[in-house]
Amino acid sequence: MTKETKNKSINTELIKRILRYTKPYKKLFFASVFITLTLSALAIVRPLLISSALNNYVIKEKDTFGLNTICLVIFCFLILEGLMQILNIQITNLLGQNIVRDLRNQVYRHILNLRNTYFDTTPVGTLVTRAVSDIESLNNVFSEGFIVITGDLIMLLIFIVVMLVKNWILALLALSTIPMLFVATALFKRGVKKTFTQVRNAVAALNTFTQEHITSMRLVQLFNREEKEFGKFKEINDRHRAANIHSILYYSIFFPVVEILASISVSLVIWFVGIKGKAYEINLGDITFFVMMVNMVFRPIRLLADRLNTLQMGFVSAERVFKVLDTDEKISAEGNVVFTNVKREIEFKNVWFAYKEAQFVLKDVSFRIKEGQTVALVGSTGAGKSTIINLLSRFYEYDKGQILIDGTNIRDFNLETLRKNTGVVLQDVYLFNDTVINNITLSNPEITLEDVVTATKQMGLYDYILSLPNGFDYVVTERGQSLSAGQRQLIAFIRAFVYKPAIFILDEATATIDTQTEQLIQIAVEKISEGRTSIIVAHRLSTIKHVNKILVFDKGEIVEEGSIRELLSYDSRFRKLYELQGGPEAVG
Repeated sequence: MTKETKNKSINTELIKRILRYTKPYKKLFFASVFITLTLSALAIVRPLLISSALNNYVIKEKDTFGLNTICLVIFCFLILEGLMQILNIQITNLLGQNIVRDLRNQVYRHILNLRNTYFDTTPVGTLVTRAVSDIESLNNVFSEGFIVITGDLIMLLIFIVVMLVKNWILALLALSTIPMLFVATALFKRGVKKTFTQVRNAVAALNTFTQEHITSMRLVQLFNREEKEFGKFKEINDRHRAANIHSILYYSIFFPVVEILASISVSLVIWFVGIKGKAYEINLGDITFFVMMVNMVFRPIRLLADRLNTLQMGFVSAERVFKVLDTDEKISAEGNVVFTNVKREIEFKNVWFAYKEAQFVLKDVSFRIKEGQTVALVGSTGAGKSTIINLLSRFYEYDKGQILIDGTNIRDFNLETLRKNTGVVLQDVYLFNDTVINNITLSNPEITLEDVVTATKQMGLYDYILSLPNGFDYVVTERGQSLSAGQRQLIAFIRAFVYKPAIFILDEATATIDTQTEQLIQIAVEKISEGRTSIIVAHRLSTIKHVNKILVFDKGEIVEEGSIRELLSYDSRFRKLYELQGGPEAVG
């Protein structure tokens, strides 16, 4: 199969796939097709009426009434065409925007269900481009795409047939430059297609760079990277500019070429009439008709090139959007066992896991957590502690072994109920640009303000919330940057607590938190752990003095296991860590 054949096949499949989204809007689709075809048929009427008016009521006889009548008919046709064009634009754009909305909803829902491994390897800016601007480009597929192109082709066919019937010699002269126009159109289409792809790539790169660097602006400023990063931005922006200018260059050459070819066709018609007009009895109406037809034929051909490229750009965007939809890295949600609580134990049984193939982060890990127990995971950075949390929350899927809750594989549980009853507080607490109350409840109507107030009082954090400006109605900036790390974490604790989870998971990071906030966090940890099966990834041992068991990780394996007293009773790794963090002060 040649590359050309393959591209044709791909475009055919793309068209079929895009057209499937028109099924809920069949009336709009067929209305658009009908109006487009009607406009194509009516387009020839006006030039014929003008030719008839000149021949019959201006040259042959001075019939004022007849001339007024035909001028009124021409005016009515103009009004009719105008109204139908307005209606067609409204319908095609409505159809396109409906499809854009449906497709964007589908893409976003799909993204919501993807595994974290996909987000680990795909820049956020790229996904934003796919979900926003790439999908928006598909609107042009309907407003300026195959329906309009089909109408233009039918209209051209009607024009050519009528021209040949009316006067085949003038028709051939008027159409003599068409082959050169098609050559120019083919070259233009080929060149602009490349630039459109470059523009789309440049837009994605620009979105990705801008999103990443605005998000991490503090880091950029902290290390005095403003000028260096601005230099990188200028390079990407220059590539975006160059791609657009390259595209404009093709347009700046193509349109004058079209005008020149159209002028040559008109000149040939006038030249022939001037030399052979009397011999062939060519009158003013015929001359006017063919001059009008040259412009009317060249206009759709000129627009056809532009529309074909718009269609091609839509195909490029569609391929990218469908590539996201075709991503099979979805979290399996086939389990149907409803999870409500831990009745006996959580068990990791010979679990292996790798973020990258064959580079195992967990190696044959096995342990049990009894119902109601609080277990701490300690160890050096990269030992695999946070991975345990990711697997239990099903952010990632383990490669080998089993993770069981009361003997049932977690993959057999309904994912929604598993996560609903698992409260997680991560190191990097994310807060939305919204009020404190909405960040706590996540706008869940089942959780009332009274529930939140009761929870904050039980956790001893009510006074902390009231200390914020406007209390529960305090509006947090994006990512919670208006709050300290400790304040963000306290809000995350309240959020986990009000959802009343059966399993509590804490990946705590207290290294940069002041002593007062750390004490509040310790109280919150102990309160939320009461009566729950809890797992705490401990970076500072002061937060795990109340735990029932400690698992010490090293290089993806459990090297020690026991209570604080048991691990301190011999020369253990935990004891060395304990002494490194201040001995008895480390655990209160």
